[in-house]
Amino acid sequence: MAKIDKINFSTPSGFPEFLPSEKRLESYLLDVIRKVYESYGFTPIETPAVERLEVLQAKGNQGDNIIYGIEPILPPNRQAEKDKSGETGSEARALKFDQTVPLAAYIARHLNELNFPFARYQMDMVFRGERAKDGRFRQFRQCDIDVVGRRELSLIYDAQMPAIITEIFDAINIGDFLIRINNRKILTGFFQSLGVAENQIKSCIGIIDNLEKIGEAKVKQELEKEGISAEQTQKVIDFIKIDGGIDDVLDKLKHLSQNLPEAAQFNLGVSELETVVAGVRNLGVADKRFCIDLSIARGLNYYTGTVYETTLIGHEALGSICSGGRYEELVGMFLGEKMPGVGISIGLTRLISRLLKAGILNTLAATPAQVMVVNMQDDLMPIYLQVSQNLRQAGINVITNFDKRPLGKQFQLADKQGIQFCVIIGADEAAAQKSSLKDLQTGEQVEVPLTDLAQEVKRRLVSK
Repeated sequence: MAKIDKINFSTPSGFPEFLPSEKRLESYLLDVIRKVYESYGFTPIETPAVERLEVLQAKGNQGDNIIYGIEPILPPNRQAEKDKSGETGSEARALKFDQTVPLAAYIARHLNELNFPFARYQMDMVFRGERAKDGRFRQFRQCDIDVVGRRELSLIYDAQMPAIITEIFDAINIGDFLIRINNRKILTGFFQSLGVAENQIKSCIGIIDNLEKIGEAKVKQELEKEGISAEQTQKVIDFIKIDGGIDDVLDKLKHLSQNLPEAAQFNLGVSELETVVAGVRNLGVADKRFCIDLSIARGLNYYTGTVYETTLIGHEALGSICSGGRYEELVGMFLGEKMPGVGISIGLTRLISRLLKAGILNTLAATPAQVMVVNMQDDLMPIYLQVSQNLRQAGINVITNFDKRPLGKQFQLADKQGIQFCVIIGADEAAAQKSSLKDLQTGEQVEVPLTDLAQEVKRRLVSK
């Protein structure tokens, strides 16, 4: 027998795959997120996994994580067809690293077909060429919402985002969480008041954004490398450490603005933040769910106003579980007009991985089936099929066991898959138009007429 070369069938590094119990958990979470998004009127769209590289790199967006080299590949005998179509590979392409930049291109492509403000949600895969490690992947699903306006966009849309985040995480029931809110105009205005050059401010804000990752001492070092003096750096550190209740922080910011030179941008940021806070409260979000955190900056350069990060209380090491913010110029850069937007993103694949590992979430049963109709004897299969269909038509998920094997083995198979109920119909039961319904969790077994079986199963499922 010829030797067969061994094939490496392991998954590529950084590209996850789910077992059924994990995938069912993801599907459940997607349903929860979708329901909340749609309750606020967001509509679904889908954009290509591949975008032109110049689109992804527009407005100075991150390039380090882009996965390059995506181009049409045709066999030699079809090369002429490739050349004729103009798909020469000279137009650089890459896999999308987030949903927001492709959204901007999508709006530019469909401008006259959309209504504004345009509110969309998207729950697609994105791709990043970063080093794969625990909880970080090269392919993962992001669940995004964004609202984009033409020329202007109410700050109440910014206020809606914490309300949406709150509803989602309350529904998932993962414990206490805190939505930390800031406004980049406040940070920009503060650096301006210190006399920091305009071309340095964005990189300084990026350093501030890494405070939790690298610590205060490293932030000071990085700021000083940017040419910020030790005195200015200390003022920055003291500023971003301002804390207290929401109203207390707002009062401190207003008081500080009275002593700041060139405070116009700073004051605009404080005013916007005050409007957003009032809107969040009017939407019924409790103060315990959000706070003002002046160290929140969001690293992406396209954010210009409100920014958000959400952390689990007691599990802060997990990092942000939902983040986003407002951008003024990202969409308009493709069209040459002002199109402000605001949005948030949940990196669902990463979130599931982290929450499972921390024991905050548990996987679901491997199958959605709630009932197994067991096979007592092959000649009764027509009855088993009919009973199974009757249960399905009543809205119950059913597996019919087509293979006859010892009854105990069938119970084990059902229990292993997380199926609670087994329907048992032998010759005597079939003749009497009855069944035995066994609850594998309690061990209870009751006799039920076939005409009442669906109602009895539903009653027991509801009472779980």
